[in-house]
Amino acid sequence: MLTRIDHIGIACRNLDETVEFYRATYGFEVFHTEVNEEQGVREAMLKINETDDGGASYLQLLEPIREDSTVAKWLEKNGEGVHHIAFGTADVDGESEAIRGKGVRVLYDEPRRGSMGSRITFLHPKDCHGVLTELVTSAPADAAGH
Repeated sequence: MLTRIDHIGIACRNLDETVEFYRATYGFEVFHTEVNEEQGVREAMLKINETDDGGASYLQLLEPIREDSTVAKWLEKNGEGVHHIAFGTADVDGESEAIRGKGVRVLYDEPRRGSMGSRITFLHPKDCHGVLTELVTSAPADAAGH
């Protein structure tokens, strides 16, 4: 079962400037930062609120660190803006299989490591009305380091 909007991913060209915009304009503070070499991004997670399922909702700001990364290619084509929406689930494996069974293409055969030690997969945007959709199982609280 999908339990929350985990995060909205926003592609940007300059992470520091974008973080400052969200801090100055909306008062959102950085909860976590990391470089994900596999995905070729530097990212900041800005916590918006806690959720009823024990998780939280975030804005995920993504700056590419390589020209060949998916986010860099997306920025070149689309410019800065909303890149994807992510839904939280307790079981990314089971949820992705159930959705695959409904005819939606799941982009990874096996979930991969995501932000803050989470496990993630993506759904093909052409099967989701043009929206790149991510499924996320958060890391246990002690494993996430927060």
